[in-house]
Amino acid sequence: MNSSVTTWGIGDYPLMGRSLQPVSVAAVDAAAVAPGDRVVDIATGTGNAALLAAERGGRVVGIDFEKGLLRVAEERAHAVGADVEWRWGGLEALPLADQSADVVLSVFGVMYATDHAIAARELARVAAPGARVVLASWVPGSLLPAMGQVLSVYLPPPPAGNGPPGRWGDPAALVGMLEPHGLQLTAASPSRITLPFASSEEAADFLIRTAGHVVSEQGRLTAEGRWDALRRDLRRFVEQRAESRGGLLGLPLDYLLASAIRAPESR
Repeated sequence: MNSSVTTWGIGDYPLMGRSLQPVSVAAVDAAAVAPGDRVVDIATGTGNAALLAAERGGRVVGIDFEKGLLRVAEERAHAVGADVEWRWGGLEALPLADQSADVVLSVFGVMYATDHAIAARELARVAAPGARVVLASWVPGSLLPAMGQVLSVYLPPPPAGNGPPGRWGDPAALVGMLEPHGLQLTAASPSRITLPFASSEEAADFLIRTAGHVVSEQGRLTAEGRWDALRRDLRRFVEQRAESRGGLLGLPLDYLLASAIRAPESR
């Protein structure tokens, strides 16, 4: 029985998480996590960034709104003997006290908040004065946001919100969201991770398999006779966006790695 409470827990998101591990390494490096730092990883998923921060001596809390993914993260921590506290909670109401973190991380997480302004306020609320905040977010128009547009004719509309997730991958928009809450952007680096596949069909299958919101609609679309059309359109999309890499097909995933600091309190 699937015990997921959101579509994030449907399908094989852990496979995607393993593919995106290098981005968590970059985020933890950018945050310069040090022994004793109080670290929170927001929308931790399967725990990539949280576990890396724990390896470096941080006192880590990993938060997610999908209990199924939290269970995977907890199992991973147990397997390697990592000391991480896992908490269930939403992006607009983090289960943390004010000013309780020296480092705030979110790798492809907070960008999916329904209310961006409240989510930004929550980032600032839990950050102690001088805290480092590091966010990885998909760049507008990059492969995964563009995939959403391709598949929109097949899927239910996303939850109503006050902006697309890609706003968090736009430096100017990010400044507008963070600065009103005392978070000053200090760096914004466009970055890329490329996933290798043997064929466009293999790549399309990976994108479907790891996307719970797509997998959850397979039964309906099959009954409507539209599932094969979705797969065909996604394969064509992959062929348009892919790069040739030594006999393999590479899917380029562009993201913004952004660093901010919580302004110290004035005396």
